[in-house]
Amino acid sequence: MFDSLSSKFTSAFSSLRKKGKIKSGDIDEIVLEIQNALIESDVALEVAESFASRIKERSLADLEQVNRGTNPSQAIFDIVNQELTEILGGSARRIRMAKKAPTVIMLTGLQGAGKTSLAGKLAFYLKGQGNTPLLVASDLQRPNAVTQLQQVGSDVGVPVFAPEAGNGVGDPVAVARAGKKFAEDKFHNFVIVDTAGRLGVDEDLMKQAADIRDAVNPDEVLFVVDAMVGQDAVRTAEAFLAGVGFDAVVLTKLDGDARGGAALSIVTRTGRPIMFAATGEKPKDFDLFYPDRMASRILGLGDVQTLAEQAKAAFDPQISKNLEEKFAAGDDFTLVDFLDQMQAIKKMGSMTKMLGMLPGMNSGAMKKQLENFDEGELVRTEAIVRSMTPEERVNVKVLNGSRRARIAKGSGRSVSEVNTLVDRFVGAQKMMRQLRNGGGIPGMPGMPGMPAGMAIPGMAKGSQKGQQPPKKKSKSGNPAKRAAEL
Repeated sequence: MFDSLSSKFTSAFSSLRKKGKIKSGDIDEIVLEIQNALIESDVALEVAESFASRIKERSLADLEQVNRGTNPSQAIFDIVNQELTEILGGSARRIRMAKKAPTVIMLTGLQGAGKTSLAGKLAFYLKGQGNTPLLVASDLQRPNAVTQLQQVGSDVGVPVFAPEAGNGVGDPVAVARAGKKFAEDKFHNFVIVDTAGRLGVDEDLMKQAADIRDAVNPDEVLFVVDAMVGQDAVRTAEAFLAGVGFDAVVLTKLDGDARGGAALSIVTRTGRPIMFAATGEKPKDFDLFYPDRMASRILGLGDVQTLAEQAKAAFDPQISKNLEEKFAAGDDFTLVDFLDQMQAIKKMGSMTKMLGMLPGMNSGAMKKQLENFDEGELVRTEAIVRSMTPEERVNVKVLNGSRRARIAKGSGRSVSEVNTLVDRFVGAQKMMRQLRNGGGIPGMPGMPGMPAGMAIPGMAKGSQKGQQPPKKKSKSGNPAKRAAEL
């Protein structure tokens, strides 16, 4: 969503880095670029002006100190990063728990913002942390809203309290109250109340939301807003804050292609933090909103921390341990290991999203490559590997022409695709050997050896040092045979 804003920030700092010492005129120039970039990305004018003013004030105040450093442009960059983190909320806001269960969370917002789908994602998120959430169908206005919530609950394996069929029939306040009582009786420790929305803000909507709030006394009232709506999202949030009140904001459709300025404006204009963000249609495309990580993405620094957390959750500990032991023992990485790693990567979700979290991936040529990335490549690769025999997966040296033709036919791919996969895999094997033996990867900063903090997916840091067996020597004096030995 923030691709356009990120590109403009990258461009602004690119010109600043070319300068030696930074003058006050340079500060004026980059501040104006940043302000225009924010406004073009749908950030409210007063928010953009205030943000730019703070950057200018801090930069000019520290200009003498900035120029004493070895990298003045980096010092300005750090100021922008800090201010951007603050405008997004400062730090992650977690759910405020009730002193006595259940913790009641009420969702409110306009129709079409994605409240019902969001309710399922929130329930799935809480369930994944060992909680026992209950969904309450208090949206009795929108056609089939109750049925939709029941389907969402079924998809994520969370029960739904729905005593009324809805479609304009029933008392939503009574349902919310009864839902809370049901949760208490059945020992659910979270209650998520889905409420009705309208196409626009009106008195009936506000009164119903306020009545449900008073009936269940929620621990958290979350305002659900479509991040693609733009400045209307900010105006709607202000109206709900005045009419009903809410504690935090949840952004949906953060993976969309809108300019995304609402996310930068909403915290400043309402004084309420963004607590959660939904970044896709699947239940797992939902997490806490981290202002520092979002600022990092916008500034082109990626989000390695989130990527690492996703990898930790996706990789099976036993498989990771086995791979670590193989690495330490000097055994070769095989296509069996490759298949295990590929399964874990698939659990992490979209490859495009994952690669987009790496620093520098959203700018220049890398961004174009990312846009052209074929998500179906993993499926095709898996088909090829699964068409191999156990022996072939362990030892690619046995893959002669006839075997490759059989694999191509079995996987529905071409022989050239099989050859390409094998060639890439052999390259990966060689890279693993270089890392294991401390040789490093040519052309990578920080080599030879592993740079501090760098780890191979699925491998603990401890295996990067210590047991490093010597390189295996070829047993043949024949150059052709030596090449065949990989």
